[in-house]
Amino acid sequence: MITDGLNEIQKQAAEQKEGPILIVAGAGSGKTRTLTFRIAHLLEIGVSPYSVMALTFTNKAAKEMQERITDLVGVAAKSILMGTFHSIFSRILRIDGHRIGYSSSYTIYDDDDSKKLIGSIIKELNLDDKD
Repeated sequence: MITDGLNEIQKQAAEQKEGPILIVAGAGSGKTRTLTFRIAHLLEIGVSPYSVMALTFTNKAAKEMQERITDLVGVAAKSILMGTFHSIFSRILRIDGHRIGYSSSYTIYDDDDSKKLIGSIIKELNLDDKD
């Protein structure tokens, strides 16, 4: 079985078939490994990769998980919706945002972009930037 390399607690989490799971543990304890094996296990038992969504905090973690799952189960892993909270929900808004009144051509500004935009508006309106 695909989960044979996990310890007993990791195996329990990885082999849970129904519903979402939340794994809370310290750094280096195998959280990403456990989630990776859970997704691989789900695919191995016939769950469609199109019904799996994996949210991570960093692009690096998402990329690593995608690569690990691909190593375990092959190209089916490429169809999993996986990424950071921001990237996944941005993708969902681009696809289905029109349903709630958003255009698919929106732009997301970071702090620097926001400050530059506010600066240009202040300049364009001839306002004092100190106010």
